[in-house]
Amino acid sequence: MKTIVIYHSQTGFTKRYAEWIAQEAGADCLELSAAKKKDLTAYQAIIFGGWACAGSISKIGWFKGNIDKWADKKLIAFCVGASPIENPDVEVALKRIFNASEQKKVKTFYCPGGFHYDRMSIASKLMMKMFIQTLKAKKDKTEQEKVMIKMISSSYDISDKKYIEPILEYLKK
Repeated sequence: MKTIVIYHSQTGFTKRYAEWIAQEAGADCLELSAAKKKDLTAYQAIIFGGWACAGSISKIGWFKGNIDKWADKKLIAFCVGASPIENPDVEVALKRIFNASEQKKVKTFYCPGGFHYDRMSIASKLMMKMFIQTLKAKKDKTEQEKVMIKMISSSYDISDKKYIEPILEYLKK
């Protein structure tokens, strides 16, 4: 099955996952800006990856805008975020990204990544700093919030190639 993996990455985690998927699937791999200029009609499967951002996937609007045009293709979307895969909020967020009609056409996956503060834009760094300060100032923090504060206060990497296995399995079906 001729496949392309298209990604949007800010700090490198999504790019890493896109390249792993492309390598294992024997797929082409392009950054979103290059993919927008490419004719995708020859592909039978289109995989889009972006980083988790405010309960959605960065640049997902482009992908969503093409879903109907790609009705004859296998469509997969994945997002890469800072939360461990076991976080129950991940599944809730994934279900909100696409409406019911889109969910019938697109299979969605999550891959844990991490934070590279040194690679983040100034705006993203400021947003994270404010978020951390808000969490720290909160009274009666939950255990999950305490763990989150500790995790996101500095750079870390929890990415692992094993997280692409469900994507590859679905692609083969």
